[in-house]
Order: sequence, then C-alpha cells, then structure tokens
Amino acid sequence: MTAPGSIPTAKSSGPTLAACAGCLRRSRLLGLLSAGLDYRWRDRERLLELLALEDEELLQALGGRRRSELKVRYTQADPRGPTPAGPFETVCRHDRRYPRALSGKAGPRMLNVAGGVERLRELTAAAVVAIVGSRRASDYGIEMAKSLARGLTASGVTVTSGLSDGIAAAAHTGALEIDGKTVAVMTGGLEVACPAGRRSLYERVRLSGCAVAELPNDSPGRRWGRLASERILAALAELVVVVEADEHPAELACARIARDFGGIVAAVPGRVTSPLSRGSHALLIEGAALVRGPEDALELLCRLGAPAARTHARATSEPQVNLTNRLRRTLERVGAGEDTPDKLTGRGGDPGELLLALSELEVRGLLARGEGGRYVPRDACGA
Repeated sequence: MTAPGSIPTAKSSGPTLAACAGCLRRSRLLGLLSAGLDYRWRDRERLLELLALEDEELLQALGGRRRSELKVRYTQADPRGPTPAGPFETVCRHDRRYPRALSGKAGPRMLNVAGGVERLRELTAAAVVAIVGSRRASDYGIEMAKSLARGLTASGVTVTSGLSDGIAAAAHTGALEIDGKTVAVMTGGLEVACPAGRRSLYERVRLSGCAVAELPNDSPGRRWGRLASERILAALAELVVVVEADEHPAELACARIARDFGGIVAAVPGRVTSPLSRGSHALLIEGAALVRGPEDALELLCRLGAPAARTHARATSEPQVNLTNRLRRTLERVGAGEDTPDKLTGRGGDPGELLLALSELEVRGLLARGEGGRYVPRDACGA
C-alpha cells in the first residue's frame, strides 16, 4: 500500500511488450530509416506524409540503394528485441487502451510508455492541453507556463509537452508543483532522448505521469524526431497553447500541425518588443484564441465540451487573493515592466516600503525572482 503523500512508483520493473508484432516492427523500421527521415525534416508536410505511409511504401520511399538490405533487416529482425531492461511498456493502436486521439492515419502506430499503459489511458481520457513554446524562454514565459500548468492540472486537465528546455520543462515543473499529472512526448527513444540536465524531471514525470516515445528505446530521434513528436502533441491535445515563441518554423510547428489537424490553437500575448513574442503574436493575428491564464484555457475547453467543463466552475469560484491597494499597485507595476527595485523607485516613493511590498508579494507566491534580480508575476490572475 502506498503511504499517504508519497509519490507513486511505476509498476513495471522490466519491459512489458503488449503491442502487436506488426506495430513493434514499425517502430524498429522508423529507427532503421531515421537518416532518410532526417534528410526531410525541414519539409513538414512531406515528413508527415511519409510517416503516414505503410511500411512497404515507406521502405520504397526512403530505402534508396540500401532498400533490399533494409527490407531484410526489417522482415527478419525479432520485433520484440533487443530492448533495454528499463521500466517501460508498449501499447499499439490495436489495443483498447491506446489513446483514441492518436488513431488517425498520421498518428504513431505504437508507443513505448514509461509510467504505465493504464496510467496513460487514464490521463488521456481526461481533457488534454499541450503547453508549448521556445526552448530559450524568458522569465515571463517560464512563469506563465508554470502558472498555466498549475491551474489546468488543479482542474483535472492533463498537461502534455516535450521534455526540452524552456517552456516544455516549465510546463511539467508547474504541474508537478501541485502533484498534477503530465505526459511528456519524447523526440527519440525513452533511453536516449532525455537531455542529461532534464533526467531528474523525466523521473518525476515518469513516477506520477507518463513519458511516451514512438521510436525504439535505443533510437535517437535526430532532428526529424522533434517534428514527429510535435504531431503527437498536436493530435493528443484538444487545445494547444503557445506560451512564448519566435516566428521560427520549429517553434510554431506544434501549433501549425494542430491547425492542420483541425485542432484549437491559442497563444499567450507577450511584450511587443520581445523577439520571443513574435510567433505568439503572429498566431493571434491569424485567429488563435487569446489565453491570459488558466481560466481562459478552461473556458475554451468548456466550449469544446471537454471533461474540464465539470471542474471549471470550481476552479473559477475559488476565493481570490486579498491584497491591499499598496500590494496590488506594486504587483501591477511589476506586470507592466517595472520589474526591478530601481525601476519601481524611479518615480519616487519610499524605498523601504517598496522593498517590504516586494518581499510580501514574493512570500505569497505572487512574484518570483528571475535573471538579474528581476521580478516576474507568477499568477497574474490570482491577484
């Protein structure tokens, strides 16, 4: 029995290969053809077309001079091995536990799962929101991603993202701060795709949520793996929220794919002078929904009839933080860009009272320290 307050552990101590042989073989084939797929990573539409092909068609399209050799390796290899002896399971689209959102033609045939297939089924049965954005996020972007993830998971929503630096890591971190559940979609195999600096976060996600990968556990995703994982995120989520992104195609890939799939795309506005807001603002101009905090995202899910609609009223009816006028004004000024003590005292006022207000807001969890000692609002909607 699990002790109260303890972190649940994954049940499996070794590989459990529930996926059928054909789908396991498909995963190995993608590993064999990884170099050919990587050659086409810049062409999003073509890469997605290739991933939707049947195995024989994919071999014909990418095998080249090695087509015969690769076909032999593909047909004769044991699809159930060799595999690392880590705590993972497999599930394919022929299993009732496979996420129904991924059953489209462009979706993966199977997934390697760390954290348990049953847990993945439960998490994807709830409303799912993808929180995505730049790997080079600002303090503002990091705090917004954390705030969104905290608010959404507190309302019963499953948050999903990659496991890279920046917005993705912040989304998982924010959800885990309140023991929320997340699904991490890896760009390569479960054993090799996690950056060394994110190993601790990966373990935390695996223990309370799930990490999934389309490729075999020992296969790196190279560059094409990131785009392939973005299509899984886009298909898995009912709503994709871009928190902070430049206009680079790689940073907007998930949003573009979600739109191609007919999904709902939203974006968080940022400073008009920041390059990291250009992509988000471009999406808003194109018609993406505006998200200022968890309430906006929950409202969008309610319109979709998602399960989160049942918890939306509870989430928005919680009592708001009571602030004095002095604290409220200080918080508003920080949110407007006066994010250092020097900037805040530039218009006069008592420095001692100002520092006291900043300290109190920080203790209440409404402000956080960013790079260079700057202050960043944590939950703008909480004030």
